[in-house]
Amino acid sequence: MQQIKIELRPVNRSDVKNILSWLSDDDVVESWFGRYTYGDPAHLGYHPEETLEKSDEDWNTIFQNPEHIMLSIYNDEGLHVGESHVAVEESLGDGQISILIGKKEWWDHGYGSQALQETIKICFETVGLFRVWADIPEYNTRAIHVFENLGFVHEGSFRKSRPHEGTRHDSIVMGMLSTEYSDKFRR
Repeated sequence: MQQIKIELRPVNRSDVKNILSWLSDDDVVESWFGRYTYGDPAHLGYHPEETLEKSDEDWNTIFQNPEHIMLSIYNDEGLHVGESHVAVEESLGDGQISILIGKKEWWDHGYGSQALQETIKICFETVGLFRVWADIPEYNTRAIHVFENLGFVHEGSFRKSRPHEGTRHDSIVMGMLSTEYSDKFRR
């Protein structure tokens, strides 16, 4: 199978407009962070609609924050297909990773896997983190499979932490240590 090629780029205003569009799809919202209790789609790091109105200075404050690494995912045809986030907790040496592929027709094409691999490379080789982890809704089996295939380990769960389709579901905590990354990817 041919390796998917993606590029992680700084987020621009056009990307945020795309994200707003993607978050109008309930399936996309539920596969990522779900909804806030007041109903709007949840998005870590910034509120897309509000962010579009920010000054350049405020924009830079959001997107050049070393505690929130946010990058847009582009495919090899130059199409914006997703977003990668890492919420860095410097004092612990860890980061929470999330990957969003914005449209369902782009799912299952390898974009998420490749973006995750590039993101963990940044976390361990550039930022120097000790551990990365993800909080994945138990019903998002596609994402769980991607993280498992790249060597993430099931570390535990958050009980009934995700509202979905009228009930609450657990979320799965999966993690990878820098030593596990080195063993798998730096041979």
